[in-house]
Amino acid sequence: MENEAPTITKTCSRCNREKPLSHFMRRSGRRSGNGSRRGICRACRKKSKNQAAPPEMAVPPNPAPEEALDTALPPRLLVKRPLPKAPPKPEGPDPSILRPTKEGIVRMRGITDKGRRWYQETDLETAVVLVKEYAAVVVNPHTIRRIYSNKKFRKYILTRDHYTCHFCGEYGDTIDHLLPRSKGGHTTPLNCVCACNLCNQSKADRSLDEFLPDTPGELPSSNA
Repeated sequence: MENEAPTITKTCSRCNREKPLSHFMRRSGRRSGNGSRRGICRACRKKSKNQAAPPEMAVPPNPAPEEALDTALPPRLLVKRPLPKAPPKPEGPDPSILRPTKEGIVRMRGITDKGRRWYQETDLETAVVLVKEYAAVVVNPHTIRRIYSNKKFRKYILTRDHYTCHFCGEYGDTIDHLLPRSKGGHTTPLNCVCACNLCNQSKADRSLDEFLPDTPGELPSSNA
């Protein structure tokens, strides 16, 4: 039916099969959200318990054909989608005023997830990119301040993208860099999108143009 909601799926970290979200146990603890699920599916958990049980209670290592058919999902369709909108520009001086110190560095500071202040050094080029891509603000000509802690940045990206994979449109709970860090990309709101585990692993260190075809194409399911 046209109004039928899309199936939310997740890839099991043990069997690498893509299964509906209901096949995974909920995470517990104060930091866990309503949609947080454990990495191992219920079937793999049960299999681990049975393997530790006496021989007469053990189950066959391979799932029954009926079970395999129930958890099999169709291939995913990769489509180029519009890039997410940039957040409001933070208040602060223009990055053009940044200058390296006598030591040739720019100071960068921020706050950890636990509220502790941190400090490190970076180069002028990186500092300018972080400010231009809304990940930092200029404090003075020699210092920038990161806007997000790691936890807040992850929550911002997933919420902004509505937990929807930018590449295939399915449920996603990981963050991927459009321009990989190995090729000069940075962890900024303009360079990061929500991705499902399958697309994140398939894209690896490829750029967006290298990963997404000019015309819609299929990404094989992990069950294939």
